[in-house]
Order: sequence, then C-alpha cells, then structure tokens
Amino acid sequence: MSFTLRSVKVPPNSVSLDEVRHRVFDFFRAACRSIPTIMDIYNLQDVVAPSHLRSVVAAEIRKHASVTNPKVIDMLLFKAMEELNNITEHAKQRHHIIGQYVVGREGLMQDTGTKDQGASNFLKDFYKTNYF
Repeated sequence: MSFTLRSVKVPPNSVSLDEVRHRVFDFFRAACRSIPTIMDIYNLQDVVAPSHLRSVVAAEIRKHASVTNPKVIDMLLFKAMEELNNITEHAKQRHHIIGQYVVGREGLMQDTGTKDQGASNFLKDFYKTNYF
C-alpha cells in the first residue's frame, strides 16, 4: 500500500481582521463547493440534503463569531481546513460524518415516555431513585 504524504502549506498569519474575514469566506466557499463530492464519497444522499450540510458548516463558523484575535482565527481556520481535507480524502468513515454533521453533537432524541407503559409500580419507583 503506497501512501503519498502531501505537505500541508500553512499560510502566513493574517495581519488584520479584514484579511481573516476574507480567508474565512474563502474557506466557506471551498467547503460548500466540496459538499457534492463529500455526499458522493460517503453516499449521504439518502440521509441528508446538501443544504443541511451547508447550514452545519455555517453554524460551525458562526459558533466562533465572537473571536476577534486574528491569530486565534487563523488557528481555527487551519483546524477547519485540516478537517475538510480529512473528510475529502476519505480519512473518516460514513458513521463519523453522520454522527458529527448530520445528527449533531446532541445525538438522537429518544422518546422515554414509552418505556414505562408496561412497568410495575416497583420498577417505576426503582427507576426514579439514584441507584439506576
């Protein structure tokens, strides 16, 4: 198995917030352009729409909107580029992509109300205690 190590070129640090803002928009455009390829690689057509993935990328960028230090933004942008590179080079498996970007960090919401329908009073009291 041959593996080619690709050198990752780290761009120089941004000088101003305007330059950082331009780089973030360039990254967002690159990420949105790679969404169809990602959907083909991981076969996500039956699970999620491209618009949902675009909104997830936008939400991840907006999550750090309060950061104003250009060096910190450059570091976050480098991490985001590395994550996008890992995804497009198929370094992750399908369930990783679904778990992180389709379902989200909070996970699936489960209905807990149906579990207690056939349980006895003893079990209902037991489940309410701290022992479970």
